Amino acid sequence: MRTRRRALLVLLLDLSIIWFSIVTSYLFRFDGQIPEHYFNQMIIYSVISSVISAATLLYFRLYSRLWQYASIEEILAIIAAVLSSWGISLVCMMLLFGERIPLSISMRTVETMLLCIGGTRFGWRLINRYRIKKHQKRKALIFGAGDCGVLIAKEIMNNPNSDLNIVGFIDDDIAKYRKRVFGISVLGNRDVIEQAVLETKAEEIIIAIPSAGNHSITDIINICKKTPAKVKIIPGLSDLISGKVSVTSIRDVDVEDLLGREPVRPDLDGIASYVSGKTVIVTGAGGSIGSELSRQIASFKPDKLLLLGHGENSIYSIEMELRFNYPQLALETIIADIQDRQRIDEVFRVFKPHVVFHAAAHKHVPLMERNPAEAVKNNVFGSKNVADAADKYGVDRFVLISSDKAVNPSSIMGATKRIAEMYIQSLDKTSKTKFAAVRFGNVLGSRGSVIPRFREQIASGGPVTVTHPDMVRYFMTIPEAVQLVIQAGAFAEGGEVFVLDMGAPVRILNLAEDVIRLSGFDPYKDIDIEFTGMREGEKLFEELLLSEEDIKKTKHDRIFIGQPLVINRGELELQFKRLDRAIGENAQVVREVIEYIVPLYKHVS
Repeated sequence: MRTRRRALLVLLLDLSIIWFSIVTSYLFRFDGQIPEHYFNQMIIYSVISSVISAATLLYFRLYSRLWQYASIEEILAIIAAVLSSWGISLVCMMLLFGERIPLSISMRTVETMLLCIGGTRFGWRLINRYRIKKHQKRKALIFGAGDCGVLIAKEIMNNPNSDLNIVGFIDDDIAKYRKRVFGISVLGNRDVIEQAVLETKAEEIIIAIPSAGNHSITDIINICKKTPAKVKIIPGLSDLISGKVSVTSIRDVDVEDLLGREPVRPDLDGIASYVSGKTVIVTGAGGSIGSELSRQIASFKPDKLLLLGHGENSIYSIEMELRFNYPQLALETIIADIQDRQRIDEVFRVFKPHVVFHAAAHKHVPLMERNPAEAVKNNVFGSKNVADAADKYGVDRFVLISSDKAVNPSSIMGATKRIAEMYIQSLDKTSKTKFAAVRFGNVLGSRGSVIPRFREQIASGGPVTVTHPDMVRYFMTIPEAVQLVIQAGAFAEGGEVFVLDMGAPVRILNLAEDVIRLSGFDPYKDIDIEFTGMREGEKLFEELLLSEEDIKKTKHDRIFIGQPLVINRGELELQFKRLDRAIGENAQVVREVIEYIVPLYKHVS
């Protein structure tokens, strides 16, 4: 009702403009003294023009447009409507009344109509923009004066609910320097970001260059981090292509953006050759890595995907997600504990999987230091149960998800992962199954990892706790790690330990500072950082290879092979019996047996 009332008021305003245009045209033509004949002609012409103009203005939908977003299309619609009504009115005057309108009057009439009808609408747009700007509180810079940046700026400027005021563009294209977009200056390239924030008092920087590479984005973010402005970003080129770019696409810069890694380019044919049309089982399918493995494997259309896990809630969650996203996928959910040898044997006997991704594990380092027997039961004997079942039932390929903590381990968790690697390498020598392990570092955002903990501490007002100022770790994103794990599986010939390129190690203190800044606070000023000391089982830096493991390249530039070591299967089985007996004794006995099996293990208290 309100919209119709507004449209009616605008229509009445347009009719008033038509009468005003015609009357003033006659007054100008006859210097204010209109002869009687032409006065009658003026009245008839005004009535005819009013009726026809109303029809043409409605036909060109001038009353169903949002004029605060008016652009070239709206200008063309106004011109088309006014010229049509003008021409039709002149023809009607000649055919119906035999009257010829003087050329000077008709030309002045159409000029005034165009000026006033267009002017009222664009005047409203200017008033609306001023009104919006008047109430805005936060100033923002947009990095990128290309298509994406212009789209975002236009939407922000025309959105009455936006609380941003665009005060400048930044762009690396020197040809755009000092040019203006929507009346807003391009202030310079990335080198002027700090100065621009200082001069414009911008509180926000929006990075709107979705076609830029990850390294370039990271460089820009690192410059923006030096300013007090909050940094936001447009996700990616795919959104621009699909037309999804809008204010709602803008998100906060995340820690993942700071890694600056280019997307993984998987060999899709190689992966499809061993996953598509096969029965694939993922253990630990409810965990961070296991659930992402399940998502990515589902996209390769396996014949059947088996989700095995101990926690019913997490398995239910990933099941519902996959059933929604892949309704045609044959999916089986299996609640089982990998420590239950009989149950695992039953699962393999019934479903006969072709490919196994073994992601189930206890991974929390300090927790496993306090519960070494549980780490052994799950990471060693649980892995042994799954590997033995894979061997017994003729699985084609078995991929163990390992850890950089298995290299020269200082923790129970790392040592048990190394024993699991040793066992599958020994089993590979006699099995038809191709056994391989994939070793990588920390993944951002996984349960129990440092980033969620930092965010919780920031949300509660701090302080953020870091164990040691010199602590460094390798990091990658969960999807990135899983893509490389699946890819490594395609390269497996048996017995390899694949090592993923983790990029440069990240200092945990720097990571904590970045998370605080990206949350909109200043480290040490708004949120303090405290050092708590190294925890049990931790070391300052992690390694990805043992000194005895020669590294070789694969066909993928981010996957390497650590050459298999000679493992004495008989000796290993003997030590497993010792380990099994030690579980019933105290923690120190368990550690002593582990140190015998993994001589490089040194317990750090």
